[in-house]
Amino acid sequence: MDSMHPDPAPAPPPSLSDIKAQVARLEAAHKQKGLPLSGRIIHVMHHLPVEIVRIVPAESLEAGGMLSPPMTPEFKPEDVEAKVESADAKWRIHARTAHPALVSGIKSLSDTHDQILVAWTGEVLLQPDTNASPQPPSQATFPSIAQNLLAPFSAHQETPSPTSPSAPTPPPNESPLMVFGGEFNDQEKKEVETELERFTEVEQKFEEGGRLKYLPVFLPPDVSKGHYEGFCKKTLWPLFHYLLWLDSTATVPSPDPSWLAYHKTNQMFAQRVAEVYKPGDLIICHDYHLLLAPKMIRESLGQVVGGEHGATPVEVMIGMFMHTPWPSSEIFRCLPTRREILDGMLGANLVSFQTYSYSRHFVSTCIRVCGYESTPGGVDANGQVTAVGYCPIGLDVKRVIHDRELPGVIPKMEALRQLYKDKKIIVGREKLDVAKGVYNKLQAFEKFLQVYPEWRGKVVLIQVTTPALSESPKLERMTAELVSHINGTYGSLDFTPVHHYHQALEKDEYFGLLSVADLALITSLRDGMNTTSMEFILCQDKTNKSPLVLSEFMGTVASFQSALQINPHDLLGVAHAINKGLNMPQAEKEERHQSLLNSVNGHTSYTWAATILKQLLENVGGEHTAHQTPALDINKFSQAYKNAKKRLMLFDYDGTLTPIVKIPSHAVPTERTLSAISTLAKDPKNVVYLISGRDGDFLEEHWGHVENLGMSAEHGSFVKQPGDEEFTNMTEALDMSWMSEVEEIFKYYTERTTGSTIEVKKASITWHYRNSDPDFGEFQCKQCLDLLESSLAPRRPIEVLVGKKNLEVRPLAVNKGEIVKRLMYENPDADLIFCAGDDKTDEDMFRSLRTVFPPGGIHSNDTIIMKPPVAVTSTLDPEEVAELKDVELHIRPDEIFATTVGPPAKKTLAAWHVTCPEEVVEALETLLESQ
Repeated sequence: MDSMHPDPAPAPPPSLSDIKAQVARLEAAHKQKGLPLSGRIIHVMHHLPVEIVRIVPAESLEAGGMLSPPMTPEFKPEDVEAKVESADAKWRIHARTAHPALVSGIKSLSDTHDQILVAWTGEVLLQPDTNASPQPPSQATFPSIAQNLLAPFSAHQETPSPTSPSAPTPPPNESPLMVFGGEFNDQEKKEVETELERFTEVEQKFEEGGRLKYLPVFLPPDVSKGHYEGFCKKTLWPLFHYLLWLDSTATVPSPDPSWLAYHKTNQMFAQRVAEVYKPGDLIICHDYHLLLAPKMIRESLGQVVGGEHGATPVEVMIGMFMHTPWPSSEIFRCLPTRREILDGMLGANLVSFQTYSYSRHFVSTCIRVCGYESTPGGVDANGQVTAVGYCPIGLDVKRVIHDRELPGVIPKMEALRQLYKDKKIIVGREKLDVAKGVYNKLQAFEKFLQVYPEWRGKVVLIQVTTPALSESPKLERMTAELVSHINGTYGSLDFTPVHHYHQALEKDEYFGLLSVADLALITSLRDGMNTTSMEFILCQDKTNKSPLVLSEFMGTVASFQSALQINPHDLLGVAHAINKGLNMPQAEKEERHQSLLNSVNGHTSYTWAATILKQLLENVGGEHTAHQTPALDINKFSQAYKNAKKRLMLFDYDGTLTPIVKIPSHAVPTERTLSAISTLAKDPKNVVYLISGRDGDFLEEHWGHVENLGMSAEHGSFVKQPGDEEFTNMTEALDMSWMSEVEEIFKYYTERTTGSTIEVKKASITWHYRNSDPDFGEFQCKQCLDLLESSLAPRRPIEVLVGKKNLEVRPLAVNKGEIVKRLMYENPDADLIFCAGDDKTDEDMFRSLRTVFPPGGIHSNDTIIMKPPVAVTSTLDPEEVAELKDVELHIRPDEIFATTVGPPAKKTLAAWHVTCPEEVVEALETLLESQ
C-alpha cells in the first residue's frame, strides 16, 4: 500500500525567472533573520564531469601490471569541447559526455552562487607518450550507422558516396588508452588538482558561464572498484529498478563484502567536504552512490554550527536528490543494510525524488522499515525532521537544440531518408540492461508484425544500444538471437526489419536518426529520467511531429500525458500502440507533440536545479532540529521564576502529570499533583493551563474544581479559559467529514488486532493498541499509518500522529502548538514560560516556542513581533480578524523552560528534560517551597 493513487499530473511549472526570484527572496529572508548563508553551494556526486588522462612513457606501460580498456561511451567524443593539457605534457583533461542534464543544471546555478563540485576522479586513463598530442579516446573505434546501413548498396563503389560517409581512419600515432590501476602520491594529487583548476578556467571561457570548481576525491582502486562495480552496480542499482538479485544478471554474495567499500567511499567523500566547508554553505548530494553521505557529512561537521544554549541553533544545510527510481518498501526491505541507508539519507534536511510516487515509496519505507513517523511534509526520525519532496529533472534544452541544428545532422537525415524512402522508421536507444526493456521491445515488435501483417516490409526498427552498468553476455546473446529470429522470419534478401547497433554514436547520427523517425519506442521496465524521449520531442519539432510510445514505468511519464503510454510487459498492448502511432492523423500528431514540447520546455535542467535549491532553502533555519537535552536546572528555574513578573505555566497531562497506564480512565491525578497545580493557579502572576489530548468531560471531572485553571482538550480542539464555564470549539469552521473515513479504517484494524480500541472524540479520533500484543500492535500501527498517509492524508485536511501505543488523526490546523501560540499572543508581557510534555503531540508546543524567534537567535535589543495565530482567528469573523493587531513579546529564549519527560538521549525540540512525571511534580514543589 505504498501508493493508492498514481502520480498527480504536474501543475504548470513556474518560469525559471520566477523560481530564481523565490530563491533570492528566501536567501534574503534567512539572512535578515540571522541565518548565515555563504553564497556557496557544494555539490557532492560520484564522478567528476571530466576525463583525466595521464601521459606516460611507453616503456612504463609495457612494464606495468594489469591494465584494462575503458568502458564504451554513449557518444563518440566531440572535437569541440573544453580540454586542457599540462605544460609538461604529463596530463590531459577534457569534458565527459555522461550525465549532461545533471551537469548543465549544476552549472546553471553558477550565475548566482560560487560552486564546488566534490567527486571521484573516475578511472584515470593511461596513454603512451607520442610526439603528437593524443586525441580523445575511441574516435575511430565505432563505424558510422549510416555507413553500416548503406554498406550492402555501396560495396561496389570505390569511393564512398556523399550520403554514406566512411568511418574515420585512426591516426597512425594514436595509442590505445588503458585504465590506471594504482594510487597517486601526494605530488601527483597536487598536479591533478592544479590541472583541474586550469581546466575550470578554460571551461568557463569556453562555455561563457559561471565558475564551477572541481575538487577531486582520490579513492584507492580496491575501494572504488568495490564501491561502484560492487555495491552500486550489483546491489543498489538492481534493487532500485525492481530487479532482486536472484532475478538480475549479477550475483551478490551475502553478506555483501562490497558494503565496506561503499561505507568507506561515503566516509572519504564526507571528509573531503569537511575540508572545504564554510558555515553557511549549502550542500547537495546526488544519487544512490552517496546515500550515507548526508549523515556522515553532518557528523563530520557537527550536528549544528554556532548557537547558544536556549537559542535556535544554526544547522548544517544538506539536501539530497535521487536520480534513480525508489522502489516500494516491500522491495527495499530485502536490502540487508536497509536501516543504515535510510538513516544516512535522513541526515539531510531535504530528500527529493524524480516523481511523487518515488517520494511516497520513500516515506512508506521509513515508516515500515525503521518505524519512524511521517509528518505532513516528510519524515520524523527521532525528532530530526527531514522534508521529502519531488522535482522532475529535464534536459539542457539549449544544448540539445544547438546539437540538433549542427551542419552534420542534415546529411545523416538525407542518408536515412534515401535508404528508407517508402518505409516507416521506429527508433530506440538504450543501454543494454534488463531494466531498459530492450528485449521486451523486440518481442513487442515481433508481436506487431504478427498482428498487423500489412506493415511487413513497410517498417523498420533501428535500435541502438550501449554497454550497461553490469555487462550481461546472456542478455546480449538473447537479444542477438531474437533480432536474428525476427529478421529471418519477416525479412528478405533486400529488406531487414530490425537493425541493432551495439555501439557508440556520433551526435550527428543520433540527432539525425531522431529527426527522421516516424515513431519513438521506449519500453523501459523501470527508469527514472529518460533523455531519449525528451531529445526525440525536441528533434521532431522541426520535422514530422511524430508520436512517442512511452512505458508507464518511466519517471517522466507523469509529465508526458500526451504520449502513447504502454505497459512494456503487455506485448499486444505495445503492438496496438505502435500501430496507432504509425496511423495517427497529422492533426493529432501536432496536438500531442505541442503538449509534449511544452512539458520539455517547462521542466528543463535549469528549472530543476533552481527548484532543488528553493526546496532546500525552504527547509533550513534551525527550528526543526532536535537534540539531546540536559536535566532541568532547578536552581536556574527557581531564580527565573522568582524574578518573573508574569509567568505562563503549560502542562500536558498523560505521561507528564500522571504516568501512562493501560486503561486511560484510570489515569487520575494524585492529591500531590492537584495540590501543586492548584497552588500555582492561585498565584496572580501565573497563567496555568493543562493542554491535553483528553476530551473536555474527563478534564472537567478531575480538574474542573481547580480555580483559575485554563484547559485545552483534544490537542487544542477545545479551549476553556480560566473563569469560563464552557469549552470553546476551535474546529467549528473546519471540514470534519473525514472522521467517518478514518473510523472505517480504524475499525478494519481493530477487528484484526486483539485488544485494540477506538476512541472517538469531538474533533479527533484515536486508535489505541496498549492492551494488544506489543510487537503485533506496533506492526499493525505501522501498516495503518502507512495506509492513512498514502491514501487519506494527501487529499484531506488531516495529520496523523503516532503517540504512545496509539495512532491519532486530527485536523491539520489545530494542535497543541497553536494553543501555545494563542496563549503567548494573549499574554505578550509574560517573561517566563514553563512548558512540560512527553510525546509527539507535545513537540508541537516545543516547536512553537522556538519558531517565535528568528533562526540564529536574537540580540538583546531585538523586538519580537507576533501576528495573530490560527487559534485566535479561527473562531472570529473576517471583520473581527481584520481588527486584531500584532503584539510585541517580552519573552527571551533563556526565559523559556521547555521540558520533556523522558531519558536524556531522547531527541526533542525541548531544551531540558526530567525522567518521569514524579520529577515534574517534585520540581513544582521545590519551586513553591523556594518562594
